[in-house]
Amino acid sequence: MQLYNTLSAKERATLIEKAGKDRLTLSFYQYAHISNPQEFRDQLFIVWNKLDVLGRIYVASEGINGQLSLPADRFDEFKAHLDTIDFLKDIRLNIAVEQDNMSFLKLKVKVRHKIVADGLNDATFDVTNKGVHVGADKFNELIEDENTVLVDMRNHYESEIGHFKNAVTPDVDTFRESLDIIEDDLKEHKEDKNLVMYCTGGIRCEKASAYFKHKGFKNVFQLEGGIIEYTRQIKEQNLENKFIGKNFVFDERRAEKISDDVIAQCHQCGAPFDVHTNCANDACHLLFIQCDKCKAEMDNCCSEACKEINALPFEEQKALRKGQGNSNDIFKKGRADYLPYKKDLRNIFEVLKKKEVPKS
Repeated sequence: MQLYNTLSAKERATLIEKAGKDRLTLSFYQYAHISNPQEFRDQLFIVWNKLDVLGRIYVASEGINGQLSLPADRFDEFKAHLDTIDFLKDIRLNIAVEQDNMSFLKLKVKVRHKIVADGLNDATFDVTNKGVHVGADKFNELIEDENTVLVDMRNHYESEIGHFKNAVTPDVDTFRESLDIIEDDLKEHKEDKNLVMYCTGGIRCEKASAYFKHKGFKNVFQLEGGIIEYTRQIKEQNLENKFIGKNFVFDERRAEKISDDVIAQCHQCGAPFDVHTNCANDACHLLFIQCDKCKAEMDNCCSEACKEINALPFEEQKALRKGQGNSNDIFKKGRADYLPYKKDLRNIFEVLKKKEVPKS
């Protein structure tokens, strides 16, 4: 029996276009004890493949984390199947703010050690002792409190295109990196400040809130359902939107517009721009922000070196990549040293750090 994806992204896109049906993009997660993740994964694939579900789903002994799309007219069937699984019955589904039929082009259900790579040893603290979940209304109230520290639990390439006003946005590439940085920066305020956290859909805050409570923080809150649910609630309840810019998402859409503000810059020329792209050189594939002008001038490449390689015939490019593996730049997510605008910002920062603080 087929238990894996057999169609290429191009073939799947053609089928979606021919079907002419609207698709829904959604996400959900749930921490739960799964005794046999591989068997559970296989069962999900069999059912969801028949429902024409596409997406990226991680299954582990600690639960499930899914981002996916499916035909809108099969949503009820999908929800009915979730309800047959005890720990997924009546689970909140975060429906995407902006829909795109091509948000996912393959069904990938993978067994992982964890549903989020947090690098934590869960046996060392009570992962069920989580922070207080708050909706959009209470969240707006909390972040206006002078005793609140608002922290973005996402990575820098997510927060640079959009974040809540006055949020602390750690300059990190991974979720695990941010945990120690936040604890160290706020160590003097474990008892006298409200620690309020948010992320895309809420899953990173689930573990982070328990971790920070374990580390001694007394007043820990997390945005229920993350930015996605917040956006739904502010529209439904006619609340003030305190998020500026775009919400980065991990599918073909790359981002959802929450407000009209453009808060990011092209990583090559510094012009206001907030659309991520991948370097056209497959040996690099760096994720970075590139405006239309630079894209045309650089042939969608992040550097002159990549531009030269990308201009070579395909077979020559393939030969150059042989045995090289992925460039480490792909993991820098737009912080490569040779990106002009980013490099200039780092140089300015280093100069400022070296300056002596004037004596009062």
